Amino acid sequence: MENIELDLNEQLQNRRLKLKELQEEGKDPFHITLFNVDTKTSDILENFEEYNGKKVKLAGRLMTRRIMGKASFFNVRDAHGTIQVYINNTAVVYTDCEEVKLKTPEEGAYEAFKKFDIGDIVGIEGEVFKTQKEEISIRVAGIALLSKSLQVLPEKYHGLKDTEQRYRQRYLDLIVNPEVKETFKKRSELIASMREYLNELEYIEVETPVLQTTYGGAAAKPFTTHHNALNMNLFMRISLEPYLKRLIVGGIDKVYEIGRIFRNEGISTRHNPEFTMLELYCAYTDYRGIMALTEDMIKTLCYKINGTYKVNYDGEELDFSKKFRVASMIELVKEKTNIDFETFTDTETAKKYADEKGLKYEKHHTYGDILFLFFDTFVEKTLVQPTFVIDHPIEVSPLTKKIKDRPHLTERFELFIAGKELANAYSELNDPLDQRERFKHQESLRNLGDEEAVPLDEDFLTALEYAMPPTGGLGIGIDRLVMILTGALSIRDVILFPTMKPTAAEL
Repeated sequence: MENIELDLNEQLQNRRLKLKELQEEGKDPFHITLFNVDTKTSDILENFEEYNGKKVKLAGRLMTRRIMGKASFFNVRDAHGTIQVYINNTAVVYTDCEEVKLKTPEEGAYEAFKKFDIGDIVGIEGEVFKTQKEEISIRVAGIALLSKSLQVLPEKYHGLKDTEQRYRQRYLDLIVNPEVKETFKKRSELIASMREYLNELEYIEVETPVLQTTYGGAAAKPFTTHHNALNMNLFMRISLEPYLKRLIVGGIDKVYEIGRIFRNEGISTRHNPEFTMLELYCAYTDYRGIMALTEDMIKTLCYKINGTYKVNYDGEELDFSKKFRVASMIELVKEKTNIDFETFTDTETAKKYADEKGLKYEKHHTYGDILFLFFDTFVEKTLVQPTFVIDHPIEVSPLTKKIKDRPHLTERFELFIAGKELANAYSELNDPLDQRERFKHQESLRNLGDEEAVPLDEDFLTALEYAMPPTGGLGIGIDRLVMILTGALSIRDVILFPTMKPTAAEL
């Protein structure tokens, strides 16, 4: 290990020495400000017949090279792929100019190229051809060193395998593992397609405050910050819901936002303190109408970014072509435990069954809390194929309309895929008096120490008193949706810069 470190230090020092020599010769690569690229690697590789014999200019990172006396082969990778390049001692090396263009050949140009390092950014101008081994390549007429890499890339055959380092240094991950970029291209395509889908349905996209004087819309602990000028604490939003509903009251009947959410919670393969949500609200519909929209949108997005309705995820084939299953929480709990919460509504009986199953609950928990605990423990992880779980207990649904003839349950669904909660939707509670009572119940839970209970929001209640129409609302975790549609097993694989604990060197 010591020899490896000494060798690495020597390589780092050697790269800095090369840069110093270039600068002393008036050939500082960092002085170059422009290289007019006219071709992408993918253009050439996918349309060789069109480009064969054509002069091209492209730029990218020098990834590998084979020095062979008076000629060499090397690979250049741009944002679109990797291509082989052939260079010999007739090539020109361009240096130190505002716009790199064809210059008089520099004496010793090929020798200058041989001093380039793996990882350097280069610009090349040359002719497209095929080698004797039928490999599409570029024959260099001129090459420019556009930026000097002072660090050494991980060895090509081993790559960057350490997951912690990959997440901390995503830039290095993207350089060494180009397939990673495909996940983030799909993420971008998914969000763009989501916007297109909703815009075609005449939803209006908006932006609402990230910093809020109170918070709500979810059971979560917020991050708190302080505004110096106003000398007041503010909260980073835990949901997009409260302000979007205010817009429904104001007459924007179809509204959505794609935005960052912040929850002061643990980190896992499914959780990151900072994540992205879609929330939408539509007046004059209920959770059943939102359910139909959700299923159609997810199927549309799946096919759009994958070209198929079937996705392999963690060894399971998910089939989005079929009708999504719809089942009540009570029904699913009965399937897995043989306990029918339909036959009773009292807390004492619920706790008795919880004790029999060895489930731990809080003293203040009631019937609905216990039902939800059963679901969370015995059912959630088993829901592999897309399943809408409907009719949640009122205790865990403080912003949702009650079912008329079963007031202990609500008009709510969650969508589960591959054992993950992907979406949450309600027939939104628009009765301001009922909403106030539920806020009061949440406050009582806060007084008992529940830090995730929703605080009372007077302005939100005032908005409801101006009358909110019957409304259906939906929230979708975009990061989890990207995970499922790309096969990623950790949320950190679909967030470019996930939250990480600082290393000792960073503190």
